[in-house]
Amino acid sequence: MKTNNSTYRFRFSYLLLLIITFAGALSNNAFAQTASIGSSVTWGKVDGIAVNGLVQGPSAAEADLQVACVFEYTEGDIFNPPALPANLNGMVHLDEALKGIITELRKSGKFTGHALETLLITPTKGTLASKQLLLIGLGDRNKFTPDLMISVGSTAMREALRLGVANYSFASDIKDAGIDSPTALVAENVVLGSFEAYRTQTYLKEKKLANYKPLNKVILLAGPSFYNVAGEGIKEAITKLNSK
Repeated sequence: MKTNNSTYRFRFSYLLLLIITFAGALSNNAFAQTASIGSSVTWGKVDGIAVNGLVQGPSAAEADLQVACVFEYTEGDIFNPPALPANLNGMVHLDEALKGIITELRKSGKFTGHALETLLITPTKGTLASKQLLLIGLGDRNKFTPDLMISVGSTAMREALRLGVANYSFASDIKDAGIDSPTALVAENVVLGSFEAYRTQTYLKEKKLANYKPLNKVILLAGPSFYNVAGEGIKEAITKLNSK
């Protein structure tokens, strides 16, 4: 029995579709792989500063300064869906470690969480693994865009340099809050914004208009399910920065 050209073309197209689908599934599975708590890697360096990834919550990450981000307050927002369950929610752990002070500050309006608003907390020794905690506001959760994280990253870096720390750990806490954000792009923007701010301060220092203690490390925190995806964004940012 003869097979016409259209049949061959159909079979070839169907086989090609299967190959593409299978390859896509493999790629998605690779990104979906979870990492264990405590997993750490140096994704690269920018201007001599190591950019590390760490699977850890902000209450348990060791650093001179811990940066954590929060949206404007709505009742029960970090505890109820769509926020992540308590066992996976770094902001819940952070709030609990500080005996509910973050919720109290937000609920009372003492810290509103407006975009780029900052608040520095010096916790009692042994409360957190970090020496200081910097909260940065993300504004209205319904208006969030990944572009904001460039400015958030810049704010974190400027505050770290102002405080004279040798390193700091950064937690965006966006997934914890239940926001369906593009993980890789958020991580990329945080790194881009951070080092744009660092290079501005370097420029000012060269002009003798600024003075700061150089950093040795920036740590980007991620949950077990988002570690690898965040890493792709971080590596992309490092490549862009090192090409300038």
